[in-house]
Amino acid sequence: MKKYLILLVIFLLVGCEPALTETPNANDNEGNHKEQDMNGGSDAQNPQSEYDNDGKKAAQTVSVTDEQVTQGNLVLVNKDHPLDPAAVPTDIVNLFQDQDLMNGYVVLDNTIRLSRRVAEHFGEMIEAAGEDGVNHFMISSGYRDEREQEVLYREKGAAYALPPGYSEHNLGLSMDIGSTQKAIDQSPEGKWLKKHAWAHGFILRYPQDKTDITGIQYEPWHFRYVGLPHSMIMNELDFTLEEYLNFLKKNKTYKATVNGKAYEIAYVPVQAKETEIEIPAGSEYEISGNNIDGMIVTVQLGKDENE
Repeated sequence: MKKYLILLVIFLLVGCEPALTETPNANDNEGNHKEQDMNGGSDAQNPQSEYDNDGKKAAQTVSVTDEQVTQGNLVLVNKDHPLDPAAVPTDIVNLFQDQDLMNGYVVLDNTIRLSRRVAEHFGEMIEAAGEDGVNHFMISSGYRDEREQEVLYREKGAAYALPPGYSEHNLGLSMDIGSTQKAIDQSPEGKWLKKHAWAHGFILRYPQDKTDITGIQYEPWHFRYVGLPHSMIMNELDFTLEEYLNFLKKNKTYKATVNGKAYEIAYVPVQAKETEIEIPAGSEYEISGNNIDGMIVTVQLGKDENE
């Protein structure tokens, strides 16, 4: 009897295959392509294989229209390049009415508006400043529509204000930052911003030694959001936005590493109604117009292993 029982057990062990299969890691699907839309949101797409059948790095094609040249984080708005109304973000909010956005700073009055996305980045920056003991920030001006800009232009004149559509304040990505203690250029807040704003995607838009390039007098209070890695590159190379866009157009591509992430930034001219741009498959990317003649394509090539 024991002999038959042993044979039965052997038969069951040999004749049955394991029912377990390897469960895919949920993070395997996190490498989706993300195209930053021209109002600051992201459009997640299905991931593609990073390599083709021949083992070469695969690519995907993205189509952009000539209308998109005037939209995005890097658009140039100045006396020579007016704002396209379509470039204004759709997430403009009144900061005073969104108290969840006002942690760590105050506003000059209850009319201050800004892109919510930019306000969130600003809040993160102010939190970082607070950790360094710098905490007397104030926003004195943010987004202005063209009607408000017209009133300001008439009151201040051409020496102190730009016509409607030619001011960065009409874009929703810029703000005037002050200190509740003293003038911003003499305050700890101003000194901290000058040293650290780039790390949070912001640039001092009108530096003291670049007035001949920007066409605007020194404004230590005026900061513009352009996002990483652009703010870091501009800080490292001591570029204004005008200089940065010219640099990219001249060099075509530029590589940089920020916080362990490698990026490639490319200038792509747009000379037709629709232009196709090739982007490495499996990469996150952002596309912005320069408001002149082309697109700036930013591709994240790799991630920090500790992420």
